[in-house]
Amino acid sequence: MLARVADKWSVLIVVLLGHGPKRFNEIKRMVSGISQRMLTFTLRGLERDGLVTRTVTPTTPPRVDYALPPLGHTLWRAVEPLSLWVNEYLGEVLKAREAFDTAHQ
Repeated sequence: MLARVADKWSVLIVVLLGHGPKRFNEIKRMVSGISQRMLTFTLRGLERDGLVTRTVTPTTPPRVDYALPPLGHTLWRAVEPLSLWVNEYLGEVLKAREAFDTAHQ
């Protein structure tokens, strides 16, 4: 279970869905670097674990929305502080990486 919820793609998707339902292509645009195959695989795994719901609206073309059910929201509440920390300290981490890389060339 920890492998599922600690997977980088799963965490990013849960953080995004914590702010409201999203369509597949919307998630794909928002998650930089994820392939369509990996996004499908990750969403299916999250859905299987009860952390994401998939709703199909029968239109042409069909509309598919992904959202967090109550169990998914409990995970979102756990990972949202991590997301906030990343947003606040990413600049410092990038500076530290640059300093390290410069010192170790």
